[in-house]
Amino acid sequence: MNAAIEERAPVDPPYGPILRNWAPLAALLIIGIPTIIRLGAQVWSQEFGAHGPIVLATGAWLLWRQIPAMSETGRPGHMGLTLLAVALSLPVYVFGRAYDLISLETAGVYGFGVALLHQRFGVMTLLKNWFPIFYLALLLPMPGWFLDEFTAPLKLLVSVMSASVVELMGIPLVREGVTMTVGPYQLLVEDACSGLNSLVGLIAITLFYIYLLRNATWQYSLFLVCMIIPIAIIANAIRIVILILLTYFYGDAVGQGFLHVTAGLFLFALSLVLMFALDSLVSRFWRNGKVAA
Repeated sequence: MNAAIEERAPVDPPYGPILRNWAPLAALLIIGIPTIIRLGAQVWSQEFGAHGPIVLATGAWLLWRQIPAMSETGRPGHMGLTLLAVALSLPVYVFGRAYDLISLETAGVYGFGVALLHQRFGVMTLLKNWFPIFYLALLLPMPGWFLDEFTAPLKLLVSVMSASVVELMGIPLVREGVTMTVGPYQLLVEDACSGLNSLVGLIAITLFYIYLLRNATWQYSLFLVCMIIPIAIIANAIRIVILILLTYFYGDAVGQGFLHVTAGLFLFALSLVLMFALDSLVSRFWRNGKVAA
């Protein structure tokens, strides 16, 4: 008696439709790779954009791991909406590329990538898997006018906070705006000490932590994100205090030399430790978005 041979249809791998639809993916790589190279040279090499490579790697990984689930429920999006997104994104990319506006150029690449995801999976699937797409938006460099608008008040705030702490130590200090004179030395609080640079990186790392490890409610996630702001400001105020003390006791060469960079890295790590400690403490009393009695 011959055993019946059951023929099974080949199972299509979850990444197959994307790889087979190679033309849009190739177009994204053609416009995206030069932009990534420019980001590395102009933004990621600076302190305010140092988080960029981390966000790109982790965001791409988050999106890649979501593709199997998205392939199960996704349906091709409306072609008209896809074409509209492409028609809006490509001119922004071309304009930013032509006039060396890296923020617009990156926004154009990002919009084109979202349009391709919509064409493959549809609106509803993208909304259900929104976090990796939102997380990758942190790659968009902040425009110069935005940095100038928000950096100035933050610089003044951390200057007042750090000067108050130093004066309590009995060290003679005169502050005029963001300029502080301590002993024979004059220090100017620069943009790097405002807190805004650390803020973006801390938001990115905290969001990744919340999404991947905590699986928290949106209320608790929003609480942690809001707490990033005072933590970053306090950490940068401490950084300025350290630099003032180094300059006052050991001279300008020490304060503005290697220890200047080391203090920034140390305070960024300290900000992360404070955030994780706050999460560990508050999560004991927070259940499902409500504080436990």
